[in-house]
Amino acid sequence: MIIRQNYLNWIIEAKDSEFIKVITGVRRSGKSFLLEMFREYLLSAKIKKENIIYINFEDMTFDHLLTAKALFDYLINIVTDDAITYFLFDEIQMVENWERVVNSLRVSFKSDIYVTGSNSNMLSGELATLLSGRTITIEMLPLSFNEFTAFKAIDEMRKELLYDEYIDFGGFPSVVLQSTNSLKVNALQGIFDTIVLNDVASRGSIREIDVLKRIVKFLLDNVGQLISPKKIADTLTSSNVKTSVKSISKYLNLLEEAFLFYKVERYDIHGKEHLKNGGKYFVVDIGLRNQILGRFAGNHGGQMENIVYLELRRLGYEIYVGRLDNKEVDFVAIKDGITKYIQVTLELPNNSRETDNLIAIKDSFQKIVITGKRKDVGMIDGVPIVYITDFLTNGLPIY
Repeated sequence: MIIRQNYLNWIIEAKDSEFIKVITGVRRSGKSFLLEMFREYLLSAKIKKENIIYINFEDMTFDHLLTAKALFDYLINIVTDDAITYFLFDEIQMVENWERVVNSLRVSFKSDIYVTGSNSNMLSGELATLLSGRTITIEMLPLSFNEFTAFKAIDEMRKELLYDEYIDFGGFPSVVLQSTNSLKVNALQGIFDTIVLNDVASRGSIREIDVLKRIVKFLLDNVGQLISPKKIADTLTSSNVKTSVKSISKYLNLLEEAFLFYKVERYDIHGKEHLKNGGKYFVVDIGLRNQILGRFAGNHGGQMENIVYLELRRLGYEIYVGRLDNKEVDFVAIKDGITKYIQVTLELPNNSRETDNLIAIKDSFQKIVITGKRKDVGMIDGVPIVYITDFLTNGLPIY
């Protein structure tokens, strides 16, 4: 059993605060396991079992509690005394008007409330105003490379050997723990189908499943490329698939809400302004890409860029695609008021174009190249060249 300590530390530090703790993220990223680990922590801290109420709404045992009134009536009958009651609700968005229940528990009892959900839109809408300013949120991602190697019980010296497997099968915990590649393939396909059919198609009342899957494949095939709804619509139209820019935009929003893809907007480095046209889409787990497109589908540079994006997100950076005149900077990463410019390349070309783009930026913020070849590591014109597994293990260099 591997505990994802960073997430558990966050939830422990937030314990007994006035806020409702919201844990979001793609399905099968480990939210349920995190709640279970927190329940074990509470028990180890001598919290009475009867003061911990845990409900997983994906469990059919609780199908009778999927309306606000039914759930609240059930809960008020099992709260036992005046001590703090810890409410742990997994996949709470399955309950109709769940915000009313949570708000009522907050005002009616001494309570500490934790909820998980697999949709980024769960705290929007009219009912969510009940909880406005009363929540704190953390997003769970599939395993980082460090977590992946911990699951594999690999020491520091051998980490690099697992990078290819990390690229091939990704970091969903339930996939990593499978003993054979065929089981991993089946697990990945099951996760993909659940997200696309349940969290996207069903929630969005989409009937044209084939069009949705074509859009998903287009995004997977073009990770690291600038994309717009019009570009997708034109591509599908050229393949005799009838659709519209409006429909594509709807599908893209649903895919983002389900945490399957993240859109990274463009940023004008000279003008210091956000650009509305175009952007890049990165998939939440590169293993899903390789499962759907095949492990020989190419675009290795895009895959590596996807891995870097996800790690920057884990590290808490606000991330953009940089534009410098007619040049592109892969990532503008901002954290605590500090900006870093990052280029990602499988291998440094002889003319060092990747560093040329960075050197052209005239401000004093740090510039970094992340490479897929260890032989490239070093310094070029003051720009550090960092090997991908070193970055995934240690984060961005500081100087």
